[in-house]
Amino acid sequence: MVADGFTITRAIQSRSWPASSANLEYAAAWGTLSPVADDVPRVADDIEVRRISTLLEPVGRAEGNPIRLNENSGIAFQGCIVLGMGFVLDITEAQEWLAADPRNAEVLFPYLNGEDVNSRPDASASRWVIDFNDWTEDRARTFDFPYQRVNASVRPERQRKKANGEFVLRKPLPQRWWHYADKRPALRKAIANLDEVLVIARVSKSVMPVRVPTGQVMSEACVVFASDDGSAQAVLSSNLHQIWAITYGSGMRNDPRYTPSDVFETFPRPEPTDCLEQIGRILDEERREIMMRRDLGLTRLYNLVNDSELADSADQDVARLRAIHVELDWRVLDAYDWSDIALGHGFHTHRRMQRWTVSSAARIEILNRLLEENHRRSEEEQRSKRGLTATEIPKEDGTLFA
Repeated sequence: MVADGFTITRAIQSRSWPASSANLEYAAAWGTLSPVADDVPRVADDIEVRRISTLLEPVGRAEGNPIRLNENSGIAFQGCIVLGMGFVLDITEAQEWLAADPRNAEVLFPYLNGEDVNSRPDASASRWVIDFNDWTEDRARTFDFPYQRVNASVRPERQRKKANGEFVLRKPLPQRWWHYADKRPALRKAIANLDEVLVIARVSKSVMPVRVPTGQVMSEACVVFASDDGSAQAVLSSNLHQIWAITYGSGMRNDPRYTPSDVFETFPRPEPTDCLEQIGRILDEERREIMMRRDLGLTRLYNLVNDSELADSADQDVARLRAIHVELDWRVLDAYDWSDIALGHGFHTHRRMQRWTVSSAARIEILNRLLEENHRRSEEEQRSKRGLTATEIPKEDGTLFA
């Protein structure tokens, strides 16, 4: 519609359906096909803005959508798609199998999912999983209990057939029933030499990364970042990244859905700095201590941080976390050289989510600058691709084509 000349003059991104009988969220937009002068105010979620985008967000100086950046490729991955509950074990059964045959440690691993990341104080896996990776069936068969379990529980489901005799599932799922539907080989390669990685639950109210050990299988409900440094943790924990994720990710009610291709791969990250490394480590260590001491997962902890009725004076841990996040945001701004932005930290509501975050004005300015920076870097990457013409491509002997 906008491409055909429709101008959005008012928008609501998300609101509860008024009838109590329907548990629904709706979005709404008002506009006209008639010309609208630039000085006519528009209203997005009760905030007066210059223009409104097709995402029902305020439009600033930069227009258009963010573009995926080559510099961000090969870093963020969705976890493994197992496809078969027969692969999954409870902790007790896994320990029994390990005791019965220590070789089973080669194919049994903790199985981390999004609920674990969001709700467990130590972000540890609550279940285990059988993983034959890309092995042949003959090799998998040498692990007695794991193979028997998958053969009995996964194979029948994978090899279901239609009335005409064809398999229900696509090739090669029925033929390689002992393999995961997606083993994520690129993820495995990217984290092979790391002891820890950063993980965000794909559906997460906090949109906050945690540091977890490798040597486990991360499920498709996790987004895994092939990095263990504090600088990366600081950037991913900042309100700048959170604002970007909420804007360009998809959503499930009031819990944002993190999509690596739309969020991380388009996000123009600042260069790592010692200050970012330091504040990232401080956040990780102090938050981890609070969560373990108070038996709080990420979601419950950040519900407290975002609770406007909980004063700093009433909870020293919450006050400390709020202060760390303020300091962290300023250090990330410094890394971009954007310290002129007045952040205005406090309790602000966006898309019906109240958070301890930056002001609406700061949010709009941050989105503007990030989108401008995304477009600038994308243009640089395109220019770099065109840097050598067809007549200037080096030959194997080091000369150029004539």
